[in-house]
Amino acid sequence: MIVDKAIYCDGGRETISGDISETFEAARAKGDCFVWIGMHEPTQEEFDLVTGELKLPDLAVEDAIHAHQRPKLEHYDDTLFVVLKTLHYVEETSDIEVGEIMLFLGEGFVITVRHGRASPLTAVRKRIEADRELLDAGPAGVLYAVCDQIVDTYSNVVREVEADLIALEAQVFSPDQKDVTEDIYSLKREVLEFRGAQDPLIAVLEEIVRGRVGMCAHISDQYRDVLDHLLRVDGQVDAHNELLSNVLTAHLALVGSLQNQVAMQQNADMRRISSWAALIAVPTMIAGIYGMNFDYMPELHWLLGYPLAMTVMVIAVVIVYRLLRKSGWL
Repeated sequence: MIVDKAIYCDGGRETISGDISETFEAARAKGDCFVWIGMHEPTQEEFDLVTGELKLPDLAVEDAIHAHQRPKLEHYDDTLFVVLKTLHYVEETSDIEVGEIMLFLGEGFVITVRHGRASPLTAVRKRIEADRELLDAGPAGVLYAVCDQIVDTYSNVVREVEADLIALEAQVFSPDQKDVTEDIYSLKREVLEFRGAQDPLIAVLEEIVRGRVGMCAHISDQYRDVLDHLLRVDGQVDAHNELLSNVLTAHLALVGSLQNQVAMQQNADMRRISSWAALIAVPTMIAGIYGMNFDYMPELHWLLGYPLAMTVMVIAVVIVYRLLRKSGWL
């Protein structure tokens, strides 16, 4: 859907209430102006209204409608096509939602196509309209303002990721340790999505800063500032990714150590049980033999037979107990 359309001329905004063709006709009539049309997840029919006026490249239009593109900058004759990834941190689930903003820039026009709920451009429009220097820069100023807002969002998200990482690290080394392996993997996956959004943008901004994009060359200093912020975010994301790997390694080592302790305790318990079973088995064997009541056993007809048997049992149990105690089983 088309969410906003306006003509920017002589430092001011003029909202057009008619259709898109009337917007471009009014801009051409005014002379040195540019049109900014904002769209959110447009259909093919809605986008045809724009392509009919501007003759946008088919491949870029297809990318803009279907989304799921990596950040990039492409030149099509006199049209510049830029893809940027937006990020939205969901505090309830600690997830990072990834969206996209595509920009078509040319002489006298900017078309922004947004996918996902992240980074609405209302604040960017207000900033542009309040800054005469950016308005005078035309489409290049719009691209700069959009990039600046997206990188600022990256900075906010990376702080949230850092807070989640600190909380996970505290759980790993807490006395009442829980299995947080799944949580670590989940956060690591979010960090990888983050890297997939911001890493390619570095190359896009570097190309602009080096003056390879003609329409942006006169405000390359502003783009350089955005690039510096992005490189700072990139370093933080790399550090978080490495720290997550270390936290996962430490957690698995602690879990393995805990499992070894449990196994050792179980072995010790089994040895104690086996030892007590051995102690019980000795008198049981002797008593079992006497329980057969053979007439040919002289002890049965001897007055001291049973006391002797009991004494043998006690001596045998004491000997086995001392041997087990000496070996550490008891």
